[in-house]
Amino acid sequence: MFWYIIFLFFMISAVQPAIKQAALKASRQKLISNIEKKNNSRVITLIHRQETITLLGLPVMRYIDINDSERIISIIQMTDPDIPIDVILHTPGGLALAALQIASALKKHKGKVTVYVPYYAMSGGTLIALTADEIVMGEHSTLGPVDPQIGQYPAPSIVNVLKQKDISDIDDETLILADISKKAINQMENCILNLLPDRYSDEEKRNIAKILTQGQWTHDFPIGVDTARSLGLNVNTHVPKEIYELMNLFPQPIKNASEVKYEPKYREKQENGN
Repeated sequence: MFWYIIFLFFMISAVQPAIKQAALKASRQKLISNIEKKNNSRVITLIHRQETITLLGLPVMRYIDINDSERIISIIQMTDPDIPIDVILHTPGGLALAALQIASALKKHKGKVTVYVPYYAMSGGTLIALTADEIVMGEHSTLGPVDPQIGQYPAPSIVNVLKQKDISDIDDETLILADISKKAINQMENCILNLLPDRYSDEEKRNIAKILTQGQWTHDFPIGVDTARSLGLNVNTHVPKEIYELMNLFPQPIKNASEVKYEPKYREKQENGN
């Protein structure tokens, strides 16, 4: 009997994570369906939880890759052209090719495209957001620059070397990197010009493309709501509560030692004078 109980305990422990994950997945799908019914739209999530994930003490990065682009392009192609698409975006960025593929597919979609950024969408995530007819950000959400990165260095910084040194004092490798950097910046700038919706004027498009690609900021600079609006981007801060509820259903796989907690009844206590 004792060994039977031990066996049963281990069996329950083994299947519990799978049951928990299945319930979480079902909750996500139910909330996504509710959002789709409310907005009469197709909801696509691109959510990368990677800030505190570790494996054997090493960081495990989640980012936009070809698998993401293949799945999202397939979803867009299966969506009626006139149906609006709502993209829920939470990502540090990733592979430029994959992000550009997703952005191009969204740009060609006939229906309205709305991108929700509840927390952040950096680098390649910003590229995707730029295609939206409307970007909906939280008051403290951020986008980021899309200046190309050549190896470990920003392309604009490599190009700046040519302005600071005589060409005879620059080694061949740096000259080659500078040539590649110039091409990468021009290519990215042209991509943005083509991806921005037609609601923007040509002058607005050129201004947005230039600022985001020319290295005015570091690559991880947080572009908040006010800065995004100053660039001319069509941004509002009316993020529905359902979007944040959905984000809560995408918890970090592994938590760090620090946890953020709050007392739900704190406000109620204050109002009652207790």
